[in-house]
Amino acid sequence: MRLFPLKWSSSKESQRKGGGNRAQLYLNVYDLTPINNYLYWFGLGIYHSGIQVHGSEYGFGAHEYPTSGVFEVEPRSCPGFIFRQSVLLGSTDMSRSEFQSFMEHLSGKYHGDTYHLIAKNCNHFTDEVCKRLTGENIPGWVNRLARLVSSSFCNCLLPESFHITAVRHLPDRPAYSDDGSDSV
Repeated sequence: MRLFPLKWSSSKESQRKGGGNRAQLYLNVYDLTPINNYLYWFGLGIYHSGIQVHGSEYGFGAHEYPTSGVFEVEPRSCPGFIFRQSVLLGSTDMSRSEFQSFMEHLSGKYHGDTYHLIAKNCNHFTDEVCKRLTGENIPGWVNRLARLVSSSFCNCLLPESFHITAVRHLPDRPAYSDDGSDSV
C-alpha cells in the first residue's frame, strides 16, 4: 500500500510516459461486515470503496495524523475488507501520471485525521473522484446508510461521538487560551 502524496510529475514527463489513451474507471466495493449479505437486498450496507484506474486502486482511510489518508493498492484487494463487486463508472483520457497528479492534488482535501464515518468517509472520496472525472455520482446504495444516518431524523439517534471527527488528536501538552488561562 502506498500513501499519497507522491512526487508531482510535470506535463512534459506525462507526455513522455504516454498520454491520450482512454482508461476505464471502476468503483471497487467491499463489505465491512457480513451483515451486508442481508442489507444489500434492501439497498443498504456498510461499504468501503476505491477507484480503480490504470491498474491501481485509490482509496481514503483514517489515521491520526494531519497528512493524506489517500492510498494506493492492488485492485480488488484492499486489506481488511471483503471484495463485493466492481462497477464501471466510465473512462478518462488522463494518462497514468496525469491521474496520479490529480490524486495528489485531491489528497490535500482528504487527510487521515479528517476521516469521519458519516460525513467524510471513503465513499465520499470516491464520489468526488467520480464526479470530477465523469460528471456523475457513484451508485447511491454504496453510501446510502451514511446519508440516512446523517439526515436530521436519524442524526439525533446517534451517540455524540459520531457528531464529531472520528479520529482525534490528544494534545501533547495542555492548550492555553490567549488570556493565559487553561482551555479545555
